[in-house]
Amino acid sequence: MTDNTDVPSTAHLIELLRTAGVLQDDQVAGVVVESSQQTIISTIRRLRVDLGSRAPALRLFLKTRHADSAITIPAGREAAFYRLIAPLSPPDLLPRCFESVDDGDTAGWHVLLEDLTDSHEVVSEWPIPPTLEQCERIIGAHARFHGAWWDHPRLGHGVGTFTDEAAFDRMMADFTQRFAAFVDRLGDRLSMERRSMVERLMRSASRLFAERYLPRQRLTIVHGDAHVWNALCPKDPTRADVRLIDWDGWRIDAATDDLAYMIALHWYPERRRRFERRCLEIYHETLVASGVRGYDFDALWLDYRLSVLWQVMTPVSQAAVKLGPWIWFGHFERIVMAVDDLGCLEFLD
Repeated sequence: MTDNTDVPSTAHLIELLRTAGVLQDDQVAGVVVESSQQTIISTIRRLRVDLGSRAPALRLFLKTRHADSAITIPAGREAAFYRLIAPLSPPDLLPRCFESVDDGDTAGWHVLLEDLTDSHEVVSEWPIPPTLEQCERIIGAHARFHGAWWDHPRLGHGVGTFTDEAAFDRMMADFTQRFAAFVDRLGDRLSMERRSMVERLMRSASRLFAERYLPRQRLTIVHGDAHVWNALCPKDPTRADVRLIDWDGWRIDAATDDLAYMIALHWYPERRRRFERRCLEIYHETLVASGVRGYDFDALWLDYRLSVLWQVMTPVSQAAVKLGPWIWFGHFERIVMAVDDLGCLEFLD
């Protein structure tokens, strides 16, 4: 099929599809790699399984490591998601996974998924935001997923790991070094007021972490990279729902981290002021409909504002791992304006 050893053999693909009930027998005319491209952290290939004249071709989506990526993530993080989490998650929110493999090193993981190109599409060309209706659908999908894992008994017990104080202290020590490099890089393009804000956050971080996170309540599995381009919207909304993709960064955390990342980090103030509260209301309504109790909108709003404050760290970290400034510089400007608009400095010492 191909000389690339990252691609499973034709015989192996046939067996996977037969086990999944997608393929009824061994009669396959061939398997072709239709396209291959590199993303920031992975290599993705679209495969076509030709069934001769008997049936339309099957298309699959294969995701493997990007060997030369500047960003280091735990080996097989997304493979672990599809192995441990996807089978216990609500139906119709994730692509169907045919195989998830992680042999414990950075070279040995892949996920083989259904290719949704014919039925779904990315909402817009980055960085153009989606429509409000599309936003509501995407946010509703995240709410259903968060609700399914809300204070789930498996969290920290076979599914994910709770961050303890020692791990948090190591993270903050690393961030301190990253922020020092960020300050040096920007020079007088970083005002003393903004520098002071981040330094205040760093001084308050341990207290904020202990107050919100250590009780291990009102936590769920978050996406970790929940911008709207990591969601596929159905071409025909009457026949399908949103699919959430690219789960490399999942973790146990407060659900509003995904919302702050999606909205406050990526939206300019005018759009955020128009649609922010409406989107959060839709999210809360869907969360309650998914079975979450004892978490009113005021609690959500408080968590959201705190998550917006934590998102100040995101562009600093993006700069540290050498993402382009066309990504992190705009993120920093937008998130600082959101912190001001939402009065997030009230959380700080």
